[in-house]
Amino acid sequence: MSERTLPPEALDAWAAALRTRFELAEDDLPIALVLDLARDVANGVARPAAPFSAFAAGLVAGRAGGTPDDVRAAVAAIVELAEAWPRRES
Repeated sequence: MSERTLPPEALDAWAAALRTRFELAEDDLPIALVLDLARDVANGVARPAAPFSAFAAGLVAGRAGGTPDDVRAAVAAIVELAEAWPRRES
């Protein structure tokens, strides 16, 4: 494991620190949902699109009200778009 790869417990600790710092509930930071979004966008569009898409999902969800359901809906819409994205031929 490289220095840049976090073991799962380090990601959990980071999420806990974010929840504490910003007074967020556990449902406010759906780790698996965001990681799946990043994977789907990276594989369907391009790797650099993954973090940008995660940011977009947060922005869209926040504008819709910011509930966990809003987050899931924004992620689902972005994943749907990524799955339909035209594949580049190598």
